Amino acid sequence: MNSSSPPSAASAGNATRAVLVGVDFGKDGGFDPTLDELALLAQSAGDDPVARVVVRRKAPDAALFVGSGKADEIKTLVQSTGAQGVIFDQALSPAQQRNLERHLGVSVADRTGVILDIFAARAQSHEGKLQVELARLQYMATRLVRRWSHLERQSGGIGLRGGPGEAQIELDRRMIGERIKSLKERLHKVKRQRGTQRKARERRGTFGISLVGYTNAGKSTLFNALVKARALAADQLFATLDTTTRALWLGDEAGSVSLSDTVGFIRDLPHKLVEAFQATLQEAADADLLLHVADASSPLLLEQSTEVERVLDEIGAAQVPQLLVYNKCDLLADSQRPRRNVDWVERANGQRVRRVFVSARSGEGIDALREALADTVRERLKAAPAPSPAAHDPRSLAPAADPSLPFPRSHHA
Repeated sequence: MNSSSPPSAASAGNATRAVLVGVDFGKDGGFDPTLDELALLAQSAGDDPVARVVVRRKAPDAALFVGSGKADEIKTLVQSTGAQGVIFDQALSPAQQRNLERHLGVSVADRTGVILDIFAARAQSHEGKLQVELARLQYMATRLVRRWSHLERQSGGIGLRGGPGEAQIELDRRMIGERIKSLKERLHKVKRQRGTQRKARERRGTFGISLVGYTNAGKSTLFNALVKARALAADQLFATLDTTTRALWLGDEAGSVSLSDTVGFIRDLPHKLVEAFQATLQEAADADLLLHVADASSPLLLEQSTEVERVLDEIGAAQVPQLLVYNKCDLLADSQRPRRNVDWVERANGQRVRRVFVSARSGEGIDALREALADTVRERLKAAPAPSPAAHDPRSLAPAADPSLPFPRSHHA
């Protein structure tokens, strides 16, 4: 299925005109047939999506991923739209990327490469830049195999880099390997420093709260609304990469807590990126409470929340207590808006957690969120005994909420 869109205003500048391609293998429940998220990623990377192609296959083609027939169709579309590149919503092997570039005659990128480009452009802190460089080098290391002709030339000899007869590809791979090792050592020091800072907070008895959620769910806007900070908040994917921490006052009983804004998650977040950002993501794993921020207006709300839970499990933060924050409730239709700002919801693992509906942009529900946070902190500080099993028995929950609401069944507070 092909669909072209007219050139956007972005194409008038330096943006690369790109054709978006998604492949539905029929067994991936996370496939996005609209390619809307890929389009947002492309725009965040500075590209101008001018056409979209959805391909349906039972399995990827080993050489061209989409097969020669579809590759010919994409090539025709590239020529008719004047596109300068093609972006695939799935990860391509180095050989597939090379073959597609030769076949299509334009540059080819996959989802992982685009995300890495965005991270490279957005990283501001020294730590963030180190993490992005590590992820990009790990990605590049897998794509050296015969990708460029100069890599096949032999080098070496007296006064030359490398040993006698060492191929350029071997030299490049060795240099990348040494750089990766150096970056890992430097990031390990960062992780130790964070550990020292965390222990200092623990000695001071500071309660730590981390904001987590799908990218563009409004975490930074909520962070600013809570602590009156000026962290970057933009309507784009991955606007924030570097962790920002501020003190948040929650009243005399709860006192002051530390609130941290972290990098957003996304479907198919490259594993190497999660690995590289381990030092930053450790902030979430070490928190006393996670504010799981979700976009209440998104039609993919449940899928996005599931992806966040998957990444939290991957970084060892699955057992950290959560408070759910459904943001952007001002964008909901009147029939979908909740009757109250605060309720309780039963999660898939049987946990019963508090949920708060807010609009970080308009300020709606922010006071209720502050109160819910204060209640949670007070409960933890009092070290109340564990509730009886009946309190966690799903049968003790009240009947389901209004079925017209696009949310899990809940018990209103």
